[in-house]
Amino acid sequence: MIDIKFLRENPDIVKDNIRKKFQEEKLALVDEVIALDAENRRAKQEGDDLRASRNKISKEIGKLMGQGKKEEAEAMKAEVAAGAKRLAELEGQEAQLQEKITGIMMKIPNIIDPSVPIGRDDSENVEIQKYGEPTVPEFEVPYHADILDSISGLDKEAAGRVGGNGFYYLMGDAARIHSSMLSYARDFMIDKGFTYCIPPFMIRGNVVDGVMSFTEREAMMYKIEGEDLYLIGTSEHSMIGRFKGQIVNEASLPITMTSYSPCFRKEVGSHGIEERGVYRVHQFEKQEMIVLCKPEDSMDWYNKMWSYTVEFFRSLDIPVRTLECCSGDLADLKVKSCDVEAWSPRQQKYFEVGSCSTLSDAQARRLGIRTKGENGTYYVHTLNNTVLASPRGLIAFLENNVNEDGSINIPEALQPYMGGKKKILPNK
Repeated sequence: MIDIKFLRENPDIVKDNIRKKFQEEKLALVDEVIALDAENRRAKQEGDDLRASRNKISKEIGKLMGQGKKEEAEAMKAEVAAGAKRLAELEGQEAQLQEKITGIMMKIPNIIDPSVPIGRDDSENVEIQKYGEPTVPEFEVPYHADILDSISGLDKEAAGRVGGNGFYYLMGDAARIHSSMLSYARDFMIDKGFTYCIPPFMIRGNVVDGVMSFTEREAMMYKIEGEDLYLIGTSEHSMIGRFKGQIVNEASLPITMTSYSPCFRKEVGSHGIEERGVYRVHQFEKQEMIVLCKPEDSMDWYNKMWSYTVEFFRSLDIPVRTLECCSGDLADLKVKSCDVEAWSPRQQKYFEVGSCSTLSDAQARRLGIRTKGENGTYYVHTLNNTVLASPRGLIAFLENNVNEDGSINIPEALQPYMGGKKKILPNK
């Protein structure tokens, strides 16, 4: 959510930003919120004038009563009563107007960074750089579900009976690789100086409203029936929510955290939940990184954060590339975002395994997360990035480490988490 003062003073910039995101249907919202804001400020000014007048008259009443001028005092009391009735009306009007303004402001997209490429959707995202050689082995790389089946590691049939389509059982060495990758991701980020955290896996509706757009919520979030609780789609939601309504110590910035959580997503409007594989599922696990920082430091942290994910995957012998998200592919709260994509030797193309975003003060403004410096109180900037989301990370690992005989190499970085194993052999 952008600053209402900025919108009021720069409506053309806000409208141009909306056009860059190809959301022309939202252009009218700018004029609508400006009109409501003007009405609200008029009501607030009248209310402030009435309060000032009430205070002044109250003092006069005291003087008149002290002088025995009861009739004049009573007349002034009637004036105060009339003013109180009008003030109550204005306060109710202000509350209604503010609710309307906030509702509209939460639909207007954040101002994107000038470096963001302009495009309608993810088909117009721009490759930045490749890391590692995207090789294709001489043998045919099996589908990841078949690799998992060869080590008796996947049971989607039973998961379908238990939870329905979009769920899975990982077993044996497959489950161990999955957990080892997450443990390694945790320690990798701790070594980068991030504080490890396990957050709540459910959050209240007002936190959801603070961390994401309405369209994202409808497409992603599972709501707990009969309660004001949602299952998280990523630990970023509860990690940022931790600071809701707080004034953090400026000396503590940047706050750098890495969090583990299961994640739950409806995947509404997706390309479909996979029948056999585990690329697109309703439940997965994730190691995330979150940063709260001063505004002037946010872009530096953005570049550090995505580079950590690249470094992590390269340490597992997985070639990756970074992809700049275009304007039309950015969620409304995001200022700038890039995806980290892993190489699939089976498909001979890259696929998304992580996403890094800076949101400026949009989340902080919605949630009231501020800090106090020499020049007063201001909103912090928030950033988030995926270290590892599995089973997508597991798929990338399997395809890039499977051998022609069906065995799976364990990179050196993972061997301590796998009991020293250097290779997993197929049992089918």
